[in-house]
Amino acid sequence: MRGVAALAVAALVGASAGCVAAAAPPPSPAGCDAAALAAQGFDAQQLCRVLDDVAAGNPDLHGLLVERHGVPVVERYRSGKDRSVYSLFAHEVDFGPATRHDLRSISKSITGLLWGIAEAEGKAPPLDTRVLDLFPELADLETAGRAAITVRHLLSMTSGLAWDEAGAYDWRNDELALYWRSSQARYVFGRRMAAPAGTRFRYNGGGTAVLAAALAQRTGMALPDYAREKLFAPLGIVDWEWLRDARGRPLAFSGLRMRPRDLARIGQLVLQHGQWHGRQIVPRAWIEASLVPQADVGDGRRYGYQWWLGDTVAAGAPHRWAAAFGNGGQRLFIVPDLDLVVVMTAGAYDDEAGAIRINRLFRRIAAAVAK
Repeated sequence: MRGVAALAVAALVGASAGCVAAAAPPPSPAGCDAAALAAQGFDAQQLCRVLDDVAAGNPDLHGLLVERHGVPVVERYRSGKDRSVYSLFAHEVDFGPATRHDLRSISKSITGLLWGIAEAEGKAPPLDTRVLDLFPELADLETAGRAAITVRHLLSMTSGLAWDEAGAYDWRNDELALYWRSSQARYVFGRRMAAPAGTRFRYNGGGTAVLAAALAQRTGMALPDYAREKLFAPLGIVDWEWLRDARGRPLAFSGLRMRPRDLARIGQLVLQHGQWHGRQIVPRAWIEASLVPQADVGDGRRYGYQWWLGDTVAAGAPHRWAAAFGNGGQRLFIVPDLDLVVVMTAGAYDDEAGAIRINRLFRRIAAAVAK
C-alpha cells in the first residue's frame, strides 16, 4: 500500500534555493529531477518555481510535504520561530522529519475520525441524538433551544451556541475557558443561543471538547488511549503526544502534536477511504459522510464533520479538496480527484495574513498538477 514509511521520499531539507524531487531513495542533494516530477503528473518547472519562492520567502513555513499517487515527491523543512499551545513566547526550532509540531485545530479533524471509528464499534450514539441526553447532569440547560442541539450539529459546528475564539490571549476567548473549567460541557451549553440549532455555522472548539467527553464516556478510554489503539498504532504512528489542560483532560480541539510525515499518513488514510494496508481503519461510509458539506462557511468554503471543504483549480479544471486546519498555518489538504496530499506546518500563529499565504501556497502546488 501507500504508507509514507514504505515509500520513496524525495526531500529537500532546509531553506536553500532549488527544487529536489525523486521517485526513489536516496534523495537528490541538489537540482530538480524534472522526470521524477513529471512521472507523478506535475509540471516540474512550475512546481520548482513554487518551491524556489518558498525558499526565498515565507519565513513562517516550517515544513512542507507533497504526495501524489501515494508517492512523496517533495519534503522540505527549515528552522523557524515556534511556540506551543501553552506558550506566550516563540523560540527557535530546527525542524526536520523527526520533529513533532503543534497541529492545533487539526486535532478536531482527528477527533472526528475517532468518532467514526467508535460509531462503527457501536460505541457512539446516532448523529441525531440530542447532546444533552448524553449529559443528564445538564438537564437544567434544556432551555432557549439548547435541547434541540444534536451530535450532528456539534460535528458540523452548527449548534447555534454563541462562541467567540477571537483574540488568542483575550480573557473573553471562549476556548481559553475550556482549559480550566470543571465541566467543559456545562460551559459550552451555558452559552446563549445565537441562532436556532442547525441554521448557521459558527466555529466552536467547545463542541469538539463535548464530543470528546462523550467518546470517553462511551468507549471507557481517554481520547489519547483510544486514538493510539484504534487509529495511530494501525497506521504505524508511534511518535506523537496529546497535550492536556490544567485538569488533565486531553485538548481534543487543539492539543495534538505529530511529525508531518505521520500527518501525511492520516491524509493518505482519508484519501484511501479509511483503508490502510488492506485494513479498514475508519469506516468508508464515515469518511464519505465527513466530507459532505453540512454548512456554508463563506468565501467559497464549506464544512463537513470536523473537516473544511473547498475547491481549487488544477489541470484547467476545478477540484474539491478536504482539509484539516490549525492556527498558525497547520494544514492537511486532500484532493481526491488529483490523488494529492499536501501537509504544511508553520509558525504564523494568530496571523491572518500568514494563514492566507499558506493557503495560497497550497493553491499554487495544486495548480502545478499537469495531469
